[in-house]
Amino acid sequence: MRAVLAVKHHLISRPRSLVPIVALAGLFGTFAVMMLTDTAGQIGAIGLVPWVGLFAYDVGLAGGLACAGVGLALWFIAADTQNTSRTGLTIGIRVAAFLVFAVGSSVVGRRMRESDKAHRTQMSLQTALIDSTLDGICLTDVRGNVLISNVPLRRISVEMGLPPAGTVPERLLAIAPRTTEPDRYRTRMREIADQPMLASEDEFEIQGSGRVFRGYTAPITDADGRFTGRIWTLREVTADRELDRLRDAFVAAVSHELRTPLTSISGFLEMLRDEEQSLGKEGRMYLDVIRRSTERLQRLVEDLLLVAQIEAHRLELVLATVDLDEVAAAAVEAARPAAVEKEVALRLEVDGAPPVRADAHRLAQVLDNLISNALKFTDAGGEVTVSVVRNGSFAQLAVTDNGVGIPLDEQSQLFSSFFRASTAMRKAIPGTWLGLVIVRAIVEQHGGTIDLESREGKGTTVTVTLPGAPEAGA
Repeated sequence: MRAVLAVKHHLISRPRSLVPIVALAGLFGTFAVMMLTDTAGQIGAIGLVPWVGLFAYDVGLAGGLACAGVGLALWFIAADTQNTSRTGLTIGIRVAAFLVFAVGSSVVGRRMRESDKAHRTQMSLQTALIDSTLDGICLTDVRGNVLISNVPLRRISVEMGLPPAGTVPERLLAIAPRTTEPDRYRTRMREIADQPMLASEDEFEIQGSGRVFRGYTAPITDADGRFTGRIWTLREVTADRELDRLRDAFVAAVSHELRTPLTSISGFLEMLRDEEQSLGKEGRMYLDVIRRSTERLQRLVEDLLLVAQIEAHRLELVLATVDLDEVAAAAVEAARPAAVEKEVALRLEVDGAPPVRADAHRLAQVLDNLISNALKFTDAGGEVTVSVVRNGSFAQLAVTDNGVGIPLDEQSQLFSSFFRASTAMRKAIPGTWLGLVIVRAIVEQHGGTIDLESREGKGTTVTVTLPGAPEAGA
């Protein structure tokens, strides 16, 4: 009995068409043994029942009942041939045994098939999920042998020329001579192999092809914290590194090709300042246009270079204890001539904000950009207010205007490079449209936050919150 059940369990993973054949062969084989050895009484119906159960397990309820009928018929034949005594009770017990095995096995078989189908569906979805990623992913055991891998990883492995056999560290070490930094690459791979609990992230470049890959690996542990394997991911970042190179080339070109002639133009403009009165009214007007255009180009170049530094995470801060009231006062006074020219009232309100640990020059850039934007978006007769207040242990500065405002559906894009609000385009407001990108980056690098509230036709408020200097809270 136990042996037959073991056979039944073993046959679960076999093609379903073979299981009924095996069951029928066992059924008729057992009947043949009973007839040839005259052992119907000794073997009895119990020798036929397991094969009925196996048949029902695979075929289902209807087939199981049919097989039970065949099994009963065979047992009756063997019993009649060998004159085995039977009573109503023994016949009822045997019929019940055949029916219970047929029904029970068919139910178990159906549930097992449903469970297997659900498991296969889940596995297919999981496989489709990891195969659809751009990253190569694999799971290895404690020795580094691959247990699971996705299609992108297998494709990348072939393209990189990784050996088809061996552990993952061994395969990766095999291509060390082809990397641009083989010694560093080997050291990193050996560290991963020697330290099972090490998580690491690194980049390497393949010689000749110029392809750059970023690899990440982390250990996997069980509920008791024991090391059970490792997950590896591999992503090609060649395009990202190429963009970095192009950005560096762009910054170098801007620095040399634009700043150099602008410096010369500015120098000659300063030389002409002494002779400006002799140029006449029209000449002075031309000179003023040149000066304003030069200053605008200089601001554009500086903004472009600063954005490039921000995107490359190279923005450096010179930190010191800074009085935000003083920085705000200087920024307001610097913007006063522009406000007067546009006939916009510019006011400063201070209320004992705590000192901040910051780069005074960068904070001045923040205020210059915010005040300049507010003045641009405010019509003649309007008002711009700069306020600096204490908010607990934080310093909070806000620039508020009652200008044209910004539509609600555009506000989420205001901190994107070169984005222009529709209100700015309708009024043809000039600018580089990089100011808020720069402001947010500077504020966030200081550990602060920036918020914007605006209503079209009502005005805009930009609020910057910075942590107070540690000594201020002491």
